[in-house]
Amino acid sequence: MLLFMAITAENQKSRTRKSDKGLDALLVHIADSDKEALSVLYHQTKSAVYGFALSILRNQPDAEDVMQDVYVKIYTSAKSYRSEGKPMAWILTIVRNQSLMLLREGKKTEPLSDERKDLADPHDFTGERNDRIMLEGALTILTDEERQIVLLYSVVGYKHREIAEFMKLPLSTVLSKYQRSLSKLKKHLKEDDLHG
Repeated sequence: MLLFMAITAENQKSRTRKSDKGLDALLVHIADSDKEALSVLYHQTKSAVYGFALSILRNQPDAEDVMQDVYVKIYTSAKSYRSEGKPMAWILTIVRNQSLMLLREGKKTEPLSDERKDLADPHDFTGERNDRIMLEGALTILTDEERQIVLLYSVVGYKHREIAEFMKLPLSTVLSKYQRSLSKLKKHLKEDDLHG
């Protein structure tokens, strides 16, 4: 489990760093009302956007609604984007704001039921069973902060320092919550293996 998460995170980090410049360029084109650039941005970022929304909202319908709202917001707000080399931070800030707005409005639906977790996810992160197991475990046993830290690290590819900055938490808190989360997930998977 730990090795899998480390490999997944390392692969994602490499892809994320290479794509930051590309995302910046796409946002410039989107600011000029380029719908093709929005489509490319969507395909490159949809897993991270969906995963982060799901980590906050804890249910698929709301995460899908927020995901749609996020890309509309990106399209209408791209002119206000100022490149600081962190396009995903800008996008994930929109995700967080849209998710929190939905929660404040009281429109949150019920958390994922066991039956719905078994359905095929239309936004499957990588198509790999292990990623799905990790996501399901994170959604059921981790606290909100732990869940967001794990998904930002393993799905988005953020470093712990970047997560601390993004979530406005001390680095030591992020590190300890991440380690605690790994222990919880490992224990959860062992229990599943014993009972499955």
